[in-house]
Amino acid sequence: MSISYTLVKKEENGLARAGILHTTRGDVPTPVFMPVGTQATVKTMSPKELKEIGAKIILSNTYHLYLRPGHDLVAEAGGLHEFMQWDGPILTDSGGFQVFSLSNLRSMGDDGVIFHSHIDGSKHLFTPQKVMEIEMALDADIAMAFDECAPYPATEKEIMASITRTTRWAKECQKAHHHNRQALFGIIQGGLYPHLRQLSLEQLLPLDFPGYGIGGLSVGEPKPLMYDILDQLTPYMPEGKPRYLMGVGSPDCLIEGVARGVDMFDCVLPTRIARNGTVFVPEGKLVIRNAEYAHDFRPLQEDCDCYACQNFSRAYIRHLLKAGEVLGIRLTTIHNLRFLIRLMEQIRTAIMEDRFQEFRRGFFARYQA
Repeated sequence: MSISYTLVKKEENGLARAGILHTTRGDVPTPVFMPVGTQATVKTMSPKELKEIGAKIILSNTYHLYLRPGHDLVAEAGGLHEFMQWDGPILTDSGGFQVFSLSNLRSMGDDGVIFHSHIDGSKHLFTPQKVMEIEMALDADIAMAFDECAPYPATEKEIMASITRTTRWAKECQKAHHHNRQALFGIIQGGLYPHLRQLSLEQLLPLDFPGYGIGGLSVGEPKPLMYDILDQLTPYMPEGKPRYLMGVGSPDCLIEGVARGVDMFDCVLPTRIARNGTVFVPEGKLVIRNAEYAHDFRPLQEDCDCYACQNFSRAYIRHLLKAGEVLGIRLTTIHNLRFLIRLMEQIRTAIMEDRFQEFRRGFFARYQA
């Protein structure tokens, strides 16, 4: 197989786990946060800088790369790794979330989705077969199956329809996928209905995917409802395969996701808020653009080992942001991504040392969402 997963340590009286995701381009210790490189770049970051902050695997977006520059061009360049000069593992999502979020620009049927480009209005058709063609051309290490991400809120009938379509498309993706160096993951849907989550999982398990994504969460629902679904779903997911909670990346959700047995996470949140002048700290967030930091010569975070914190003050970074200097958002991005990657490193160490619950309590004693 192109990837495999080794479960290294499991919490004795809980679900938190540490493992290793083995890929042809390197091993990835889990649990892991994956920085998002939507357009074949993690915004403002070079591949060298991603390595320096400890990133082991990144994510790119099938929908956006299909529209621009086109998967054929990426294939001509030698695949996504060669095109963007990242030699570590890459995961590509299917574009399903992006297509379904364009509710005013698309029409859906059982065979696929017709949508209009948000760039130029041109008309396109995504089918499971087309998505597999794109993802195989991109040549990432992990490709996600094409699925229907239902909105929140949604009725039980609507969620049932999305499960039926997601299962059908998963089977069609599997038939169309023929890439020896690329693993294809299935995606569990089911909204906020525990019995429908279980049904979706039961329908996907016979397909024996090497890993499973948990989709349709972090789409606007309150966090306790997301946690409740994870509580009732992850104990039934295969223990020997990676579990990927899609689109989740706030520090509190990472901790709570790991506590419920999740291995992989991704989100645009750290880079997006960095561009707005907001950074993660152990107490929650700092809006570094605020006037209160104009004369604050401390680092963003006292004990952080990132380049921004080791070299620059809050006052200087605030000045850069207020002046519109690109270095400002580069430094906030470096810090936010390192913060989450370092948090996952700390979580993994705590699991390995049988003190995850202690670490979790200590984290929330300081953290204010």
